[in-house]
Amino acid sequence: MSRDSLSFDTVLFILGGHPVTLGLLLAGLCGLLLLTMLLSTLRRGRAHAAEQERIDRLLTAQAEMQSRMATLTEVFGTRQSELNRAIGERLDGMGQRIGSSILQQTQATHENLRRLQERLTAIDSAQANIQTLARDMAGLQQILSNKQTRGAFGQQRMETIVADGLPQGAYTFQATLSNGARPDCTIRMPNGQPALVVDAKFPLEAWNTLRSAQDEAVKRQAAQQFRRDMEVHIRDIATKYLLPGETQDTAFLFVPSESIFADIHEHFEAIVQKAQRARIVIVSPSLLLLSIQVIQAILRDASMREQAHLIRDEVVHLMADLGRLDERVRKLQGHFLASQRDVEDILISSDKLRKRGGRIEALELDTQGPAPVASPPPAQPQATPPSSASAPQAAGDQGRPRQSALKLWVVDED
Repeated sequence: MSRDSLSFDTVLFILGGHPVTLGLLLAGLCGLLLLTMLLSTLRRGRAHAAEQERIDRLLTAQAEMQSRMATLTEVFGTRQSELNRAIGERLDGMGQRIGSSILQQTQATHENLRRLQERLTAIDSAQANIQTLARDMAGLQQILSNKQTRGAFGQQRMETIVADGLPQGAYTFQATLSNGARPDCTIRMPNGQPALVVDAKFPLEAWNTLRSAQDEAVKRQAAQQFRRDMEVHIRDIATKYLLPGETQDTAFLFVPSESIFADIHEHFEAIVQKAQRARIVIVSPSLLLLSIQVIQAILRDASMREQAHLIRDEVVHLMADLGRLDERVRKLQGHFLASQRDVEDILISSDKLRKRGGRIEALELDTQGPAPVASPPPAQPQATPPSSASAPQAAGDQGRPRQSALKLWVVDED
C-alpha cells in the first residue's frame, strides 16, 4: 500500500473483530496523548499541591524554629549574662582569695625567713660554741694525757661536787688517816659515825689505749690491762681506806666521766661485781651528786634531832605566850561587851529623844501665836487631859503676849 493511497478510512488491522482505520488509530493516539497529558497535569498538580503543602509545613516549622531560636537566643543570652556575672563574681572572689592567700604566703614566707635567720644565728652561735668546745676538748685531751694532770682533774671535779653539796666542816680533802694513808676526800657522818672515804684516782691509761685501739688483739690486751689496773686499784682502796672504827666499811671510787662509767657497767661487769664484794662503790658525777644530797639530808636530820630540846623549850615558851594572849583577849572581850551595853543604853535614850521630838512636831495650836515652852513631864506615868476651861489671859503692863491653850498629852515612858 502506497503512502498516497492512505486515508483516514483506510483499515489498518482488525482488532477483536472490529476494523481499525487510520483515523480511528490517530484519534485513539490523540486521546491517549491527551489522557497522558491530563494525567501528567494531574500528577504535576498533585505534586505541586503536595510540594506547596510541604513548603507550608516547612515554613510553619521554620517559623516555629525561628520562634524557638529566638526563645533559645533570649534564654541563652540571659543564661550567658548570668554565667558571665557568676564567672565575674567567682573570678573576683578567686582573685581576692588568691590575693589574700598570696599575702598570707608572703607573710608566712617572711616569718619563715625570719625564723630561718634566727635558726641560722643560733646555728652560728652553736657552731662557735662547738668550736670552743672542740678547743676545750683538745685541752682536756692534753690534760688527760698526763697522769698527774688527769688525777688533778678528777680530784677537782670531785671536790667541786662535794663542796657544792655539803656545808663547810662536813668534809675534808687530803686528810691523813691513822695508817698514814691520805684519801682524796673524807665526809663526816652524823652521830659520831666513822667518816666516808671518796677516792678520785681512776686509772685511764689502759682505758685510753682500749678506746684508741684499732686491732682486735690490741683491744683484748688493753682490756686485760684495764681490768688488772682496776682490780689493783680496788684492792688498794680496800686495804688502805677501809679502817674499822675510823672509816666506813664502804668507800666510793669516783669516775670523772658518765660515758666511762656506762662502758664499765656494760663491758666490765666482773670488775663491778668484784668492787661490790670488796664494798667499793663505783660512782659517776651524777651518782656522787645524788649521794652527797642524801648525806646532806641525813646531816640536816641529825642537826634537827640535836636541836630538839631547843625546839621543845621554844614550844613551851610559845604555849605560855598563847595562854597570856588568850587571857588578854578574854579581858578585851569583856570590855567590848560592856561597851556594847553602854552603846545599847545610848541608843535607847536617843530613841526616846526622837519620839519626844516627833510628839512636839505633832502639837496642834488652838490659836495663832507662839507656842509656850513645854516643861519637863512629871515622873509618874499618867496622862494629862486638856482643860476645857482654860482661856487666854490678858497681858500685863509689860505687854506680854497672850498664850493659847495647848492640846498636849504628855506620857512619861521612863
